Amino acid sequence: MFGHTELIIIAVIILILFGSAAIPKFFKSLGQAKSEFEKGVKESKTDEEKPTELS
Repeated sequence: MFGHTELIIIAVIILILFGSAAIPKFFKSLGQAKSEFEKGVKESKTDEEKPTELS
């Protein structure tokens, strides 16, 4: 995997390419995507637990 040095170098390159203003926006959208994913997984689990009715 990646070591600490490689991750720092990647972070610096991303900071140079996108600028410091874009980083918070990126992490905000990443957090929203994570919460939407967790919400979908939770809804999927509750749908599986509900018994299905046969007509």
